[in-house]
This record gives sequence, C-alpha cells and structure tokens, in this order.
Amino acid sequence: MEVVLAKTAGFCFGVKRAIDVAFKEADQNKKVYTFGSIIHNEEVVNELADKGVEVIHTKEELKGISEGTIIIRSHGVSKEIYDIIHAQGLKLVDATCPYVLKIHKLVKEQSEKNHSIIIVGNDMHPEVEGIIGWCMGNFTIVKDIEDAKKLDLSLDKPVSIVAQTTYNYKKFEDIVEIISKKGYDINVLNTICNATQERQSEVKELAKALDAMIVIGGQHSSNTQKLYEISKLECENTYYIQTLRDLDLNKIKSFRSVGITAGASTPNNIIKEVHTACQN
Repeated sequence: MEVVLAKTAGFCFGVKRAIDVAFKEADQNKKVYTFGSIIHNEEVVNELADKGVEVIHTKEELKGISEGTIIIRSHGVSKEIYDIIHAQGLKLVDATCPYVLKIHKLVKEQSEKNHSIIIVGNDMHPEVEGIIGWCMGNFTIVKDIEDAKKLDLSLDKPVSIVAQTTYNYKKFEDIVEIISKKGYDINVLNTICNATQERQSEVKELAKALDAMIVIGGQHSSNTQKLYEISKLECENTYYIQTLRDLDLNKIKSFRSVGITAGASTPNNIIKEVHTACQN
C-alpha cells in the first residue's frame, strides 16, 4: 500500500509558538492559567494540566484570580479580557497567533473609521469571539453562503470584510462575490493565514489522487474540520481521527493508496504514530 504524508501536516507557526510559550511558563512559574484551551488539542491540554496549568473559561473565573500568570490562548481574546488581567495585577503572557492579532488591529482600525465590519467565520469559535471584542462599532457574522445572501446592511457606511484565519478559502471567495453584488462600498481584507490556504490546497490534490484519506486533529479544531470537509468532497473514503486509537487499520489497509494530513494543532508524535502504523 502507498502511504503519502502531506508536507503541510502538523503544527503551524502560531500553534507551535503558543505551545512553546505555555510549556516555558509552566516550567518557570507555579500558578499558571490559560484563558481557554491553549490550542484545540486534548493531548496537549492534558500535558499542560499534568504540569499544573489550569484552564479558565470565563470572565468571572478570571476576576477570582489574585495572583499568577495568565496565558492568552493562540485563538486570541477580546480587549475586555486584557483589561481584566491588567486590573487584577496578574502577569500577562500573550500567545495569540500573530495572524489573529493582525485581525484584531484591522477591525479596531476599520470600525474606528466608522466602517461596518463583516466577520466571515463561525460565531461559536473562540477566535471569532475574540475578534468581536475588538470591533468598536457595528459588526455582522457571516457563517456561510446563506448568511451572505441574506445580508442587509445600510448602504451609507463602507463595509470591511475579514475572515477567521482557518476559514475555507474557496467559500470565502464565494461569500465575497455575493456581498460585492449588493452595492456596498467594500474593503476586502483576506485574513485567512497562508498555512491554512496551503493545507487546504494540498489536501484537495491528495484526496483527488488517492483511494483514501486520514485527517488527524482535535474534535473542536476548526482548521481540521475544514480539511476533512474538503477531502470528503474529493474522496469518499476520508476518515477523521484524533489519535491512532480511532483508526480501523484493517479497513485502511484494504486500499491501494492512502494519504495522511493533520490540522495545525496536531502534535508530530501523533502524526508519526499513525504514519508508522499505516506503513507496517
């Protein structure tokens, strides 16, 4: 059986940076917290928990902490969370992905210019929740093409469009095209990160060429879900797993060729384990 490992599989720059920051702080300080899971991968979060790093999820929990280090997760947070950390006198360590920080800056600047902000993404995702917290005025979440078709904003204000960094690039293009036909004065800011676009392009090509695809990543990982969706459209035999335990090797070994890719928050040891098992 031919086994092809995607070149782009595994940690992206922003995720690796966040993990390195978190483990460094865990080794150097006693009371360390992350606001939300540092990345969307249970294995990594559990490793940090073993080192004493606690995950907090709400403003109320944050306000109840009087000392220690707060690490901002890779997905970023709202301006309000920064303000609370400073007000509590806590040590702030910012592990937000630089691509996400760029979006925070853009929506703040554009909304201060009195632009309506459109955020293309999943309104339940922590990255989008964080972006919302930097909008100084009107904002609208567009989840999909149906939302874009229903969009009805005032024509009196310019519109700036940004995207969740892990959004499907082709869908983003389709949504922008729909919005551009509504007569708004639009400013399109493509904020989908390069690593996301490269992964999505690669998985599409692999899925077209191979008999089966394995997509590895956390259940709550947005970028992994997008990889799975893209692969599934091209290759019916696409399997979404978190670790080797979730994989039916007997089924996989019935195919002549198998591709393996992984989301941006999937550790290399998990990818290697799956790759080795498929080759043996």
